[in-house]
Amino acid sequence: MEFTLTDEQTMFQETVRNWVEKECNKDASRDYEAQEFEYPFELWDKMSDAGFHAIGLPPELGGQGGDVVTQMILTRELARSLAGLTWIFGISSFCAKSINKFATDVAREELIPQLAEGKIRVAIAVTEPSGGTDLMGAMKTRATKVDGGWSITGQKIWSTAAHVSDYLFLMARTEDIADKPARGVTLFLVKNPAEGLECHQIPKVGMRSVGSCEVFLDDVFVPDEYVVGQPGQGFYQMLSTLNNERIMVAALCTGIIDGCIEETLSYLIEREAFGKKIGSFQVWHQNLADMAMMQKQAELMTYYAAWKSESGEDCGREANMAKVVASEYAGKCSDIAIQVLGGMGYALETHPQRYWRDSRLYRIGPITNEMARNSIAETFGLPRSF
Repeated sequence: MEFTLTDEQTMFQETVRNWVEKECNKDASRDYEAQEFEYPFELWDKMSDAGFHAIGLPPELGGQGGDVVTQMILTRELARSLAGLTWIFGISSFCAKSINKFATDVAREELIPQLAEGKIRVAIAVTEPSGGTDLMGAMKTRATKVDGGWSITGQKIWSTAAHVSDYLFLMARTEDIADKPARGVTLFLVKNPAEGLECHQIPKVGMRSVGSCEVFLDDVFVPDEYVVGQPGQGFYQMLSTLNNERIMVAALCTGIIDGCIEETLSYLIEREAFGKKIGSFQVWHQNLADMAMMQKQAELMTYYAAWKSESGEDCGREANMAKVVASEYAGKCSDIAIQVLGGMGYALETHPQRYWRDSRLYRIGPITNEMARNSIAETFGLPRSF
């Protein structure tokens, strides 16, 4: 078995790390995140110039190619500094993969080159206020067929960066099937701005400047060519790309763990108390060892899930496992880092508090860790628990 990156992947990792130190080091990332309702357009443009948005997209449409492991290397290296702000890259990257796989030729050939260049952004608009994880059972947003397209009315919530995105990757019910709520929903690319469409940001604990929105739709028109995939099969189509999102979250959380270890080590080496460096205290030896073990577990599970996804195998179990493990360890490691820094760990000028606030979200979304555990158990043949 092979557990090392290829020479090409190692070179790419080093290139990204150097870019991060130059363009968005931890201090710059802290300042970006502190601007609660100001989206970091400058950071987006820097990523565009670096070609990051093109990774994983087909070269014939302006992409750079690249496998899933390479995508996760990028995500991890960005998150080591950016933490949750990495998602300004991740959201459009995930949507681009779905558009490339399922959208009409018209939409695909129009949008993929622009996504690869970073000229447009796409936000996911799937979750509903009354539903949360019960996505299909609570789906009230409805799309009705009209001449030349569809008219959509409803409401979405927790749509990341919807307020600054050019399109919403939106799911709506198009048919009522009582015994099969997962059927009868369709994916759409909704142009933003559009008549009848409104977005409002939600104040929140972490990931502040990336923006999370409520979305309101009142008879918003979407042309037929912006239906993604087969009408009525939207949920099943999205399932095939959701694993990519979960592995990306695992890579992001692994990057947060990397950042926490760096901050912890730096403070243990520099800080003195009781006449000696605090790095000589046994309690912090054991905490750092725990962090290192959590880091390695998250890393191995993330890259294994990415490798399995790239090989074309079913990686649903592994994607969920990696997401759960990495998100929970990111929370634990950021908490340890705050404890090591003591009072300064609670100060907004230091970095562990940002990792701590951002990582808390990833135990909730894009799927709660409780639901992910249910899905893992079902792969062993247990009956559905909800």
